[in-house]
Parts: sequence; C-alpha cells; structure tokens
Amino acid sequence: MSPGRPSEVFGTLFAEVQEGGIFSDSKTFADAVALRAPEAILDARKAAGPLGDDGLLAFVRAHFELPHTEDSAAPEMLPLADFITMLWPTLTRAPVQSQPGSSLLDLPRRHVVPGGRFRELYYWDSYFTMLGLVRSGRQDLVEDMIANFGSLIDRFGYIPNGTRSYYLSRSHPPVFYLMAALCRDRSDGARHERLRWIRAEHAFWMAGADTLRAGGEHRRVVRLADGALLNRYWDDCAAPRDESWREDVELSRCVPKRDSGALWRDIRAAAESGWDFSSRWLGDAHSLETIRTTRLLPIDLNALLFGLEEAITREAAALGDDTVARDFAGRAVARRDAIDRHLWNEQRQFFADFDLDAGAPRDQLTAAQGFALFTGAAREERGPPVARALGKLLRAGGLLATDTVTGQQWDAPNGWAPLQWVAIEGLRAYGEPALADRIARHWLAMVEVHYAATGQLLEKYDVERCGAGGGGEYGTEVGFGWTNGVTLELLCRRAGAD
Repeated sequence: MSPGRPSEVFGTLFAEVQEGGIFSDSKTFADAVALRAPEAILDARKAAGPLGDDGLLAFVRAHFELPHTEDSAAPEMLPLADFITMLWPTLTRAPVQSQPGSSLLDLPRRHVVPGGRFRELYYWDSYFTMLGLVRSGRQDLVEDMIANFGSLIDRFGYIPNGTRSYYLSRSHPPVFYLMAALCRDRSDGARHERLRWIRAEHAFWMAGADTLRAGGEHRRVVRLADGALLNRYWDDCAAPRDESWREDVELSRCVPKRDSGALWRDIRAAAESGWDFSSRWLGDAHSLETIRTTRLLPIDLNALLFGLEEAITREAAALGDDTVARDFAGRAVARRDAIDRHLWNEQRQFFADFDLDAGAPRDQLTAAQGFALFTGAAREERGPPVARALGKLLRAGGLLATDTVTGQQWDAPNGWAPLQWVAIEGLRAYGEPALADRIARHWLAMVEVHYAATGQLLEKYDVERCGAGGGGEYGTEVGFGWTNGVTLELLCRRAGAD
C-alpha cells in the first residue's frame, strides 16, 4: 500500500506549515519524514495552541526529519567526462522500502536521481540520464532503473511523475519505451515483459478513448470533430500541489473569479508535461494565472505516443503477435495523420500545440516541435521547414525552449539538455546534420566553459548569456542527471566514440 499525500495525512498542519512559508522551498516539508504517528503529531499540534513562525518551525523540527541536499560540485577539477562518470555514485540511491511517515514510494532496485532538491527517481529525466550511464559503462544501473519503472507500472498501471506519493495523480512525458530499448536482455521472456509494460503505459494514456465520440474529451484523450484521436496532459487531482502548496494557493487568490480546482488541474497538467512552467500553456503567453494546459494538444506528447505505438508494433511483430502488431500499426498511422492535419501550422511552417478552443494550432515557436522529428512522427517533407524553425531558436549556448521571455523556466533565455538531444537526433534522422552539429557544438562549448569556471553541471542554462539558467519556482539545481547524460553522450560522439 502506498503512503498518502502529506497534505491528506496532515491536513490543517500541512496547510499551516506550507502557507506560513517557514521553508523557502515548499518541497522541503512535503519530503519530510514524520518521526511519530500522524495522529500523535496532530494531537500535539492541537495541544500546543497558537504558534508564531519560530514556534511552528521548532514544532516541525521536533516532529519531522527534514531532507538534506548533497553537494555535487567537483572536489578537484577533472576533465568533464571523468567528472560526470565520477558523479554517478553521488547521485545513485539504494533500493527504497517506504517507511512510515515518508512520502517516498518503494523501489526494488538502485536508481539515479537528478540532484539538488530532486532527491527521488523522476520519470522522463531518467531516459536522458541513462544515455550517460550507458557511455560510462554503467549498464547495471540502466537495467536496475528499467526494472524499477516496470515495477511502478505493475503497481500503478503507469509511471508517476516521480517516486513520491504526491506525484501519483500524474505521469510524465512517455519515454519508457526508449528506456526499454536500452535493455541488453534480449531473451523472449524479457522482451515479452517489456512489451507488457509499454502496452500498459499506452493503455493508461488512452483510457476512455474507445467510447469517446467526436468532439469528446476524457482525462488525457480528446477526439476531435473529424474523429482524430489525440492526447493532452492532465492530472487526476484538482488541488494545490504538495510540493508547491503555498505557490498554488497564492496563485488561486490572484484570480478569485476562476474556479480554483480547474486552475490547479491546469498547473498540475503542466507539471505532467515536464515543462513547468512555460508560455506554451498560458492564455496570454505571459501570466501564470491564465494557464490552460488541458485545453491544448501538445506536439511533444503526441509525437512520443506515436513513437510508443510504433515500438509496440515492432516488438509485437518480432515476438510473433501479428494481431497486436496490426492493431498498433494502424494506431500509429492514424496518429501520424492526425499530427500532420492538426498540429502542423501551415502558415508558420512548423509544428505547434493544437488549441482546442481556437480549433487551430498555435502560432508560438517552441523547441517541442523537435519531438516530431525525434520520433519519426513528421512526414519527410516536414524536415526542412522544421529545421529552419528550430534554427531560429539557436543561441550561443544551444536551443532556447521558446523565444518568449516570461520569467518562467521553460522559456527564453533558458535551454535544457533534453531539448538539445531531441533536436540533434531528430535533425540527423531527417537529413539535417549541419544544424544538428551546430546545436551540439554550442551546447558543449557552454557546458564546458561553465564547468571550468564553477566545477558544476546544472539543471538548466541561460543559452543566451551562457551561464546558469533562472526563473520559475526554485533556484537552478546542481547535479544534474539529464545534463550529465546528454553532455557525456555528445562528448563521446565528438571524440569519435560512436
């Protein structure tokens, strides 16, 4: 049985601590471990009477073990590739058996965490981390992490955003099929198990699709008026996020006329996207209060689901299940047609998110369109115009997430390792190696210079100034899993180690 969300377990005490702002990072208390039974702690709080900030902090310290963050800076200046390899043990965690009072979920095997405040296993981050693990000769950790994700699918029917109870209402971009492809066990038994896992994940994303009529919407699936079936990000909970409780409550107070549940669901759906937060999801492209994630059909999500459907087709065919292979081949063809018909902006000549209320793809240029090339969802003739569009986002340190400045972390001037990798691989697949090489060179130059100056690798970078990224709800984190993985893979390619 999984632990409950801290906000459910501790109720008014949780709200008091979070809304009181006694910790600068709301995730701190969400990750704290209760030292006594919840009922005893709640009784003690009631008996304590009114407490000021100092008293409340003292109460929390007496009844909870607070999390700590490890330093991931270089103790001595090593070559960058050697430093990344040296970091894996620092970021590796032992198997987890959830203890009473903790929000952590069980994990049967070792795993690599991103770093900084991200102390647990995260879903889509891990694929990009695994690229570096493979290059470091740590296939053992890759196999352990694949098994961990499979165990989550077995328990929950999907992979949660991260391995905390407060993440159980949502998932993350569906990249598990890409992780599964890194597995070295090619026995029929292991392949059947992985096929079962990726089919279960597909079923999670498509739940409710079979009975959905034209114009209908249900959780993560939408059937458009022409019958096309596409997906959106969602969250099954419409409450403030435990890990950002204060921020979500304060945001709802800024827009008193908007239904708080709908606002919080859109916030949470953006967290499922991994792009938390970005102008992609904002009604006015600038104000978080206008977030409307669930009204958009994202290009990256639908491209990944196309890739998942093709992976199921290939694996089923290879294992002799022709019925499943034919079924998913048809689904992939239908999704590719729907992507081309509804997520291609003909006037702007790039892929974009489809706006359900406007009935058309948006005009915003984002690096998310790289996923259409990365998974092969784009038709061949779309390659050159997408390359031209991505080229407009290239700066001194790599690709911008978007060209919009909002103060959100998935907007200009920030760039992120996974978006560089997706674009580089996608551009190569569509015959655009020159731009792919430029992106790789710009990214590596920035990361190397910053590492030489600070001894650190970061979660995100300002690709215009070639320094630490900023914006969003928390500071720039050091570690950092997916930056390590993508950077090491690109370093090895540059060195001719393909």
